[in-house]
Amino acid sequence: MAAIKIAGATVNQTPLDWKGNFNRIQDAIVQAKSKQVEILCFPELAITGYGSEDLFLSYWYPQKALAQLGNLIPYCTEITVAVGLPVRIQDKVYNTVAVIENAKLKGFVAKQFMAIDGVHYEFRWFTPWQANQVIDLEFQGEKIPFGDMTFRHKDIHYGFEICEDAWRGEARPGYRLCERKVDLIFNPSASHFAMKKSAERRELIEFSSETFDTYYCYVNLLGNEAGRMIFDGEILLGKSGILLARNQLLSFHDFQLLTFELEEKEQGIAPIESKELEFVQASSLALFDYLRKSKSSGFVLSLSGGADSSTIAVLVAEMVRRGFAELGLELFVKKLGIVFSPKTENPEKELVGELLTTAYQGTQNSSDDTFNSAKALAESLGAKFYSWTIDEEVNSYTQKIEAAIGRKLTWEQDDITLQNIQARSRSPIIWMLANLGNALLLSTSNRSEGDVGYATMDGDTSGSISPIAAVDKHFLLHWLHWAEKNLNRPGLSFVNSLTPTAELRPLERTQTDEKDLMPYAIIVEIERLAIRDRRSPMDVFLILKEELEIEESVLKDYIKKFFRLWSRNQWKRERLAPSFHLDEFNVDPKTWYRFPILSGGYTEELEQLDQF
Repeated sequence: MAAIKIAGATVNQTPLDWKGNFNRIQDAIVQAKSKQVEILCFPELAITGYGSEDLFLSYWYPQKALAQLGNLIPYCTEITVAVGLPVRIQDKVYNTVAVIENAKLKGFVAKQFMAIDGVHYEFRWFTPWQANQVIDLEFQGEKIPFGDMTFRHKDIHYGFEICEDAWRGEARPGYRLCERKVDLIFNPSASHFAMKKSAERRELIEFSSETFDTYYCYVNLLGNEAGRMIFDGEILLGKSGILLARNQLLSFHDFQLLTFELEEKEQGIAPIESKELEFVQASSLALFDYLRKSKSSGFVLSLSGGADSSTIAVLVAEMVRRGFAELGLELFVKKLGIVFSPKTENPEKELVGELLTTAYQGTQNSSDDTFNSAKALAESLGAKFYSWTIDEEVNSYTQKIEAAIGRKLTWEQDDITLQNIQARSRSPIIWMLANLGNALLLSTSNRSEGDVGYATMDGDTSGSISPIAAVDKHFLLHWLHWAEKNLNRPGLSFVNSLTPTAELRPLERTQTDEKDLMPYAIIVEIERLAIRDRRSPMDVFLILKEELEIEESVLKDYIKKFFRLWSRNQWKRERLAPSFHLDEFNVDPKTWYRFPILSGGYTEELEQLDQF
């Protein structure tokens, strides 16, 4: 087999951005040709973007994608290009890869297996293709082969598995490609980011290249494409069970090109990062893409001095740090669409001040500790910082209700009401600050609070996006200590010295989050089994009583509390602001876990637990 140069090109696409999507693909082709690449593979659905949702169901959208393919073909002289797009045939839509060789369309390969787990819902839009079936498709007056086929370039015989195709065990197309004696398999993918997922992909590429005795090239989409899912832009090459190449993930660039020689030698392998660093990289890119694609001018954050809002403030600062480092100031600002002329010797910190506005909204129940924590962090990051109290607004609402019902509200009788009005009173004024600056309001809910409804609707849940709603609080508390040291964020020393608290009750009542709920470490263990693994309350108990050193009666109480609060608060999860999918699972009913808003609340299952 002659040694040739191939490449994977990851692109940051956006649904309905036809011109931008086309230009990014074209630019990558130009760069690949300049590097003498002979075969270039783009990710799954690169022409439209993977997150086009029900646009795929329309007639006009796949037709326009085909038209874009036709426009692309003339740019593919002296190179072979594989690019993903949807194709409608009568009443069915197929997820395909088009192969263009020297400006001539050679055929379409159709995806055979649909991703239907977690954040994926492909059966809603696409029909799986049957193995070994090939038909003719009319395209620009020619009949083009369509279906399950392979291709040849010089003496290279190659084929495709499209994303989910590769994850279907012995049913996967790779086994049939092996029987056809291919030398190279491409896997164009739209595989969502999740912390620690790269290790799984590496295992897949090593297993596939050894089992099928081929070169195996994996190419993923890049960026926060459509709001929730993040694509990491991973490109991998393996042969004979050995990883030969891997790129740096989560780039701020429009596209990345990674070239390979088809030779069994290592060609540069970027390391797999720690979970803590992956969280920073993915969140930073997601915030960057969301900001520029929404055409907003910055972020506004109600900075309480606690763990959640402090995490988000640091993530915005890291967005600036990392984008600035990778793109340079001029390109970073240009991509954001803002005007910025630095006036100090620290343009990075100055730019944080342009993009992030924070406010501490205190009440008579707030402490000096949280105020000092918020102020110190904002100043260390360079964010704008305001502070005011909302006691006047809280008292106004409270007095109106007291006059209407004819009695005073008390903490003994009206605890939740008096807590919630404080959180809700913060919302209107922080929204004003966001509206004044055409900015995105950042909501501070985390996944653990989403599990049990420990959040005030129209209060701390208010926002345009909720960056950490898919991340558990236990991890966030650990990450803040890690970030203080490893990201050189000394302003976190204050928040890391505090015990998490909502500060909605009078200070003498010593409110803490874990006192209100249960230890966050326990919530993580229960949700892992109950939500991720979909176990019953009894299953959760039987497993955790063996795993945790905790009194059985206490464990039962925690489990009952979790399931009751989970059932009662589905309506809150339905109304959470859009959140980034960052972990192996989340509780957003729009993307991962659907649950009835009204239910029996596990009544019988929890009674059985009591009787055990």
